Formats: sequence, structure tokens, C-alpha cells
Amino acid sequence: MQRTGIATALADLIFNPELDLHEAADRHFAPDYRQRTDGKWDERDGFLAHIAHLRGVVAEGSVDVHDELYDGDRYADRHTVHITKTDGATVRTEVYLFGEFAPDGRFRRIEEVTLMLEGAEADRNLGSAR
Repeated sequence: MQRTGIATALADLIFNPELDLHEAADRHFAPDYRQRTDGKWDERDGFLAHIAHLRGVVAEGSVDVHDELYDGDRYADRHTVHITKTDGATVRTEVYLFGEFAPDGRFRRIEEVTLMLEGAEADRNLGSAR
């Protein structure tokens, strides 16, 4: 099984606007995908609405993975997302993530907690904004 990772998934979803949103999601996330960010659960449709919003406010960015662990169908990492918004503002967020893979190697579930390291107070909810 070839498993996805968070850096590749986020690059396709957020930082590659030429790639269709649904095609990007299908590459990395199972049809029954669920995500909890800072305590709030979203089904796949809610998650895609969030990513569509980000695509509208993010000009460019990158992901630095600091720690990444795979164990069977389980995944954990700590990464930092660096974003430059379309208005020129920058946001830097550290993310602590636990996930589960579907049998085909795509994410089935992610639970994450975010910590904004840099940015305006209005961007504190960027990890779940729509």
C-alpha cells in the first residue's frame, strides 16, 4: 500500500490551484473522510468547503514536517504550515496531527490541534475557516 502524507496532500489541496479541488481530495482522502480540527468535526463535504475557502485566500505557502510516524494504518505528525495570503499577510501555524488510513493508503480520518505562531488574531481560525 502506498500511503499519502500530509505535506503532499496539503500541497495538492491548497498550494496547487491548477489541480481541481475534487481531484486533489480524491488523491489523498477516502470517500468517508472525517476531520476534527481544534475540537470541531467535519465530514468530507465540510472539509472540502474549508479547502475551497483557503484556495480563495491563500496566495502561496509551504509545509515543513518536523516529525512523521507511520504504524500500520495509523499516522502521526507535527508540521508547520507557512502561508502568504492574497492580501500579503503571513500566517504560520504548527499542527499536531493523528490520522488513520483507509486500506488504499488515503486518509480516512484526521484529528488535529493547531497553534498559530505568527499572524493576525483574525487568522487564528484559519485551520477551520470557511
